[in-house]
Amino acid sequence: MYHDFWHNKWQKNEIGFHLPEANPLLLGHFPALKLSPGARIFLPLCGKTLDIHWLLAQGFRVVGAELSTIAVVALFDDLKLTPTLAKVGKLTRYSAANIDIFNGDFFALTTDMLGAVDAVYDRAALVALPAETRPRYAAHLAAITHTTPQLLVCFDYDPTQYNGPPFCVNAQEVSTYYRPLYHPNLLASIKVAGGLKGKCTAHEQVWLLTPCA
Repeated sequence: MYHDFWHNKWQKNEIGFHLPEANPLLLGHFPALKLSPGARIFLPLCGKTLDIHWLLAQGFRVVGAELSTIAVVALFDDLKLTPTLAKVGKLTRYSAANIDIFNGDFFALTTDMLGAVDAVYDRAALVALPAETRPRYAAHLAAITHTTPQLLVCFDYDPTQYNGPPFCVNAQEVSTYYRPLYHPNLLASIKVAGGLKGKCTAHEQVWLLTPCA
């Protein structure tokens, strides 16, 4: 999962992937999940995203998984919350009102640890992983969440022009990773202003993954 790569990014504060505001695609398309206030949302590989601030402000509960301890500590500092810590298997759980973040290897997270969730919001997890890891990630995510609905954000671009991360995950790959467990529905495809990191033309896409009956 490129553990050393991401640890180094956070240690060097090379976090250009961290948006200075909640993702507009979240604000615009989150209603597609049709959730009630108080629903519990899982954010895999969440970093210290401001999307969490927005979700909490809307009255939702948040549970996340994040490799970097630096990111988790910064998240709670930004939220002005003092978490309680507990060792859970190979992970450390940081908890405060309406929020739990599991710090460590995503693949060490189990259904019992995670608890019930009503939806998944994947803004930057799948696209952060190399191709060889994505099938395992998608399968594990579906397993521990009991194939709950997902809002998935991806990037589509010519991978010969840029090698990621964020990696290119096009429609064919989304189908490969998530069918037959989900019906993928493309909600929007927005051209990235100025190109992806100024290197190539790209579209940021948001998908609704609805569990198959």
